[in-house]
Amino acid sequence: MKITSAEVFIGGPGKNYVTLKIMTDQGIYGLGDATLNTRETLPAHYLKEYLIPCLIGMDPRKSEDIWQFFYRGAYFRRGPIAMAAIGAIDMALWDIKGKIAGLPLYDLFGGKSREGAMVYAHASGNDLEDLMDSITQYREEGYQAVRVQCGIPGMPKGGGYAVADKGNTKNYITNFVGDGPKIETWNTDKYMRYMPDALGEIRDKFGFDMRLLHDVHHRLLPREAAQFAKEVEQHRLYWLEDPTPAEDQSALEIIRQHSTTPIAIGEVFNSIYDCNKLIQSNLIDFIRISATYGGGITSLKRIVDLAALHNVQTGFHGAPSHSPISMAAQGHLNAWAPNFGVQEYLVLGTPECDALFPSEHKMEKGFFYVSDAPGLGVDFDEKEAERYEFKRGYHPVTRLEDGTVWNY
Repeated sequence: MKITSAEVFIGGPGKNYVTLKIMTDQGIYGLGDATLNTRETLPAHYLKEYLIPCLIGMDPRKSEDIWQFFYRGAYFRRGPIAMAAIGAIDMALWDIKGKIAGLPLYDLFGGKSREGAMVYAHASGNDLEDLMDSITQYREEGYQAVRVQCGIPGMPKGGGYAVADKGNTKNYITNFVGDGPKIETWNTDKYMRYMPDALGEIRDKFGFDMRLLHDVHHRLLPREAAQFAKEVEQHRLYWLEDPTPAEDQSALEIIRQHSTTPIAIGEVFNSIYDCNKLIQSNLIDFIRISATYGGGITSLKRIVDLAALHNVQTGFHGAPSHSPISMAAQGHLNAWAPNFGVQEYLVLGTPECDALFPSEHKMEKGFFYVSDAPGLGVDFDEKEAERYEFKRGYHPVTRLEDGTVWNY
């Protein structure tokens, strides 16, 4: 079997999904996701100009060798652009292998460890009242795990991180389309004074049966993060996500010295070398790396195995910038991984998205169930793709109240 061609598509409903389709001489094709949110054209160009020409003529069954060819064969390694491109190829090759075998990917990994993978909802409110309403709705839908984000009183222009407009108690999804980034304003003191008590009120109302998650989104300095983690220990968070910028990994040592609050980190990581020391030193409890940015299924399986040795659980990134292809790859890993924790899953099951990426995977009462279709179990409708085109967008930029650029 040989690879005969490969094509890259950019576009989708509300997001610039970067979809790779690899064709073989036996008519079997595989799909991969290379969506690098707000930088989508970069991995797409890297695929078209540098990787796809090398793919032609290769045997798609040799996914390990091909992964090493593109990773070790490059002088300049890693980085989100290269790893998203490699990740898309790797997903597509695993998809082909599953179709050849007539098996879903979880069977190629070793079979299921569970039927459904727990998903966490994204509850958000402009204020605490709205947030409580949002949590109530998700709990009524059957979600056992809920991430909570709340507007901070007195904080202008955004009021915090991932905060919905007043009255919008469902998903806060931001439209990033535009010719420049929106500016959000941050005040650490106001956040530190308000959020611990808000988490306490949430616990008082919903009790301790609900898995409660909160994302700081890199906004705190190490000492501040340690103080915050210590203050919220009593509320028994399922996890505290990204308390400090991921570049300074030693900051997590300070947090560990002062608190037992579980830490989740890694959605901006793109290789095992970003997280191996954190895992081996037990500085994190959940690894958040994704199948797209992390270099595909081959790479993530290594990370999952390493994490399992050190009692670190999975919590793969699942923002809407990951297409249903990437989410299917992670869904199969979640079904297999003995150290699965929880999966982020954010507004992908719309009629438009289902038309572009048809599948039998399903979300039900806060759990994600992968189908038993061969391979990834997701298809791609090229005619439907013609409806969409690339629209440039930017993540917001955060500034402190005095104008200083801060961590987004």
